Amino acid sequence: MTLALSIVLVIASVLLIVLVLLHKGKGGGLSSMFGGGVSSQLSGSSIAEKNLDRITIGVGILWFVCAIGLGLLLKFNL
Repeated sequence: MTLALSIVLVIASVLLIVLVLLHKGKGGGLSSMFGGGVSSQLSGSSIAEKNLDRITIGVGILWFVCAIGLGLLLKFNL
C-alpha cells in the first residue's frame, strides 16, 4: 500500500507541476497557444482555462490525500 501511494504521489507531483506551468500568467501562458488567448480577452475567461483550473484543483486534492495517507501509513506502520 505504501508503494502504491508513493507512486501515485510522484505522478501527481509531476502532473501538478506541468498543470501549474500551463496556466496563464500576467503576460499569457502556454494555454494561450491553443486558442485560449483570443476568447479570454473577449469574455474574461475561456473554457480551456476553466477546465485547466478544475483539473489542477483535482490533482492538487489527489496529491494532498496521498501525502496525508502516506504519512499516516508510515506513522502507524500499516
